[in-house]
Amino acid sequence: MPKKHVLVCVQGRPQGHPRGSCQDKDCNAIWQAFLDEFQSRNLWLSGFKLTNTGCIGPCSMGPNVLIYPEGVMYVGVQPADVVTIIDEHLMFDQPVERLKAPPEVWSMT
Repeated sequence: MPKKHVLVCVQGRPQGHPRGSCQDKDCNAIWQAFLDEFQSRNLWLSGFKLTNTGCIGPCSMGPNVLIYPEGVMYVGVQPADVVTIIDEHLMFDQPVERLKAPPEVWSMT
């Protein structure tokens, strides 16, 4: 079992879809930033896992990142936030409060 598993939504939907998608909010830049950091820090060899995924909801608040085993959902993630998530959450088990989804997000998904 990995120490932490980072799931990055890369869901795309057709233009004008009522739910929108993380792809419309440049989730690919988030995915690439995580890939770059994982590679430069050799995080795979340190017991961390990174996966791109389809919709993890809520689409209107994306780009979304979900981290297990804690089940912490980050919303509105920007490329500059990736280093902070890794430095604080992955390395020191301190979730990044300013990026955490509100508790009611779980009733929206």
